[in-house]
Amino acid sequence: MKPVMRSLFLKIFLWFWLTAFVTGIALVLTFFLGPRSVPSRWHASLTDMARSSAMVAVAELDRGGAIAASTYLERLNHDAHLRACLFDLVGDQIAGQDCETFKDMIPHMTAGKTSDFSMKYGIVRVALLLPGSNAREYIFATELPAGPRAALGIDITAIALRWGVALLVSGFVCYLLTRYITNPILRLQQASQQLAAGNLSTRAAAETEHRRDELGNLVRDFNIMADRIEELISRQRQLIYDLSHELRSPLARLNVALDLGRKRKGDDPAFDHMEQDLERLSDMIECMLTLAKLDTSAAPVRMQRVNLTDILKRIVHDAEFESRERDGIIKLTADGECSIQGNEELLRSAIENVIRNAIRYTAAQTSVEIDLQRRDIEDAACVSLIIRDYGSGVPEQELGKIFQPFYRVTDARDRQSGGTGLGLAIADRVVRIHGGLIRAENATPQGLRIEIRLPASR
Repeated sequence: MKPVMRSLFLKIFLWFWLTAFVTGIALVLTFFLGPRSVPSRWHASLTDMARSSAMVAVAELDRGGAIAASTYLERLNHDAHLRACLFDLVGDQIAGQDCETFKDMIPHMTAGKTSDFSMKYGIVRVALLLPGSNAREYIFATELPAGPRAALGIDITAIALRWGVALLVSGFVCYLLTRYITNPILRLQQASQQLAAGNLSTRAAAETEHRRDELGNLVRDFNIMADRIEELISRQRQLIYDLSHELRSPLARLNVALDLGRKRKGDDPAFDHMEQDLERLSDMIECMLTLAKLDTSAAPVRMQRVNLTDILKRIVHDAEFESRERDGIIKLTADGECSIQGNEELLRSAIENVIRNAIRYTAAQTSVEIDLQRRDIEDAACVSLIIRDYGSGVPEQELGKIFQPFYRVTDARDRQSGGTGLGLAIADRVVRIHGGLIRAENATPQGLRIEIRLPASR
């Protein structure tokens, strides 16, 4: 066994024996404190049974002396498997064998009691004071079976009490052990979920990291991994930002050179192609800068009450011109005024990227359907924006990837459409900044359906 594995094994081993030890102590206490006597309804019948044997033994003693009494008690032991002894009032043995077990009952009888009743090892012991024929008194003690439940030494109440105590004590100790082991795992699960959701500063609880067992090692490894991931992603985001920023200057010089070339050479189709490429490059750099700012900005985004219906109407009005070039239309359905707390500039950019993406990929002479409504989901009010096109859709296994930067389903399609692979990534960042979610699914019979869900203002 590896040394690192001994720690948690030793703790579980010690907890197991602690549970057994505490449960055993609790059960011993129930034996002392629980009901130990024979039920009262059995007293009379057992006493009468003992009295009949006692009267015969005393009669034999009066008739034939101690020998006759001993013979009777031996026959009783042989036939009925019951031990019995006869004593005088002083406590001296007169007849019987192995009478030491009854010695503790003699003082009770000499103290003036006419009978004594007790149980030992599941057998009822009865002691009776009986008069003889010569005016002498004798003490008769015997053992009798008390019935099936009394033979076990306990009754139904005792069984229920002891089982209940055993289950309660062992359950409580096991609960403490479960909390001790699972609490760090649950905290680690929450931290991993937050890390997966994009909160790169999330770390596992510090108190768990200080544990000297396998769980402590796991938490320390997780925090080291999270530090490394945050460092790598931060460097990547900063690189994208710096690269995009540095590309703007040479791009501006290329635009100046293009204007100078047109003045010297006049109109040339090559210049038109160069201008289109420069515009695409400019758009891509602008999107990269926007994406990098959303990822690296530490300052909180300024939020205010925004009428999403008005923003959507303005976006649709501007996008209709682009849709007409493909003989398509945009159908907008808005459920009254839908307001949220958000940043109008970021929201307009995100929604416009999704709508223009739908216009770009929908089939010719088809429509792009936009539906905005207020909904209550899991007792929380939200605004749901659904944008649906009638294009070729996206392979099911790639639906979750289209919101990644620079991800393209097919390079050929994006070259034809002029896409940069950043529009949906920007929309995803903006929606998450506003505490919402964005998801995509293929529509029936064809097309892509993207839903943006944002918390609604009261």
